[in-house]
Amino acid sequence: MSEAKWYILHTYSGYENKVANNIMKLVENGNLQHLIEEVMVPTEKVVEEKDGKTHEYESKLFPSYVYVKMVMTDESWYICRNTRGVTGFVGPGSKPIPLTDAEVASLGMAKKTAEISFAVGDTVKIVSGALDGFEGVVESIDEPNGTVSVTVSMFGRPTPATVEITSVQKVEN
Repeated sequence: MSEAKWYILHTYSGYENKVANNIMKLVENGNLQHLIEEVMVPTEKVVEEKDGKTHEYESKLFPSYVYVKMVMTDESWYICRNTRGVTGFVGPGSKPIPLTDAEVASLGMAKKTAEISFAVGDTVKIVSGALDGFEGVVESIDEPNGTVSVTVSMFGRPTPATVEITSVQKVEN
């Protein structure tokens, strides 16, 4: 089984949310979650001041584009390509090209889910980053942001540091 990758669909202007909803309905109705994992329209909150009033609304980061995380098969391609409002996949000719890991990271779509094998109070070793090789005690774990606060001993002093959850390993006693 191949791994799901992010692809970009080009849509008619203004059809982004309709396309995303229609694809997700087809996936649910056909029980195809194993093929199409996620569909999203990247947006950002915009705050605008007009006539002394503050208006907040969501603006599409990439108008006319929908991002789909899927395993590329004839079936998943067909579902996406033949959804009303879709003009095609982004890529040369008729061959969709998946986004690279760097592109996905720069768009902020990759939600790293790490297996947490430690708890507050445990001793951990930092295995990557600027503090690689340091050991410390876990003070807090921030799962939504994927970070952990660790107190390490630097120059004989306890120093708090915030590192990614994926950068630490529990030290077995």
